[in-house]
Amino acid sequence: PEKFFRALADETRLRCVALIQQKGELCVCELAYALALAQPKISRHLATLKAASVLIDRRSGVWIYYNLHPDLPSWATKVLQETVAGIQSIAPFCTDKKNLAQMPNRPGISCKL
Repeated sequence: PEKFFRALADETRLRCVALIQQKGELCVCELAYALALAQPKISRHLATLKAASVLIDRRSGVWIYYNLHPDLPSWATKVLQETVAGIQSIAPFCTDKKNLAQMPNRPGISCKL
């Protein structure tokens, strides 16, 4: 539990997890676009979430996709669901969702297998 909550204590990591919780598997470039942050910064935060076993990744060509770890304990999944339900309508979380919806040429749309 401590690793889980430490991983989510950072706003950028929480924003990434919130988007993935709502939209499912997302590419690093989709997260960078939605959060309006540099790709290296997003990648560092995603690595922290992966190390804490909150996320898993999958490579497809040049893209790396992230999703919630399928082995998250049920209590952790419930925490994420309740958290996202409570924050999805406030900034910056609602803005992230809008930005993602407006992203042109989303690789997550056209390149998923």
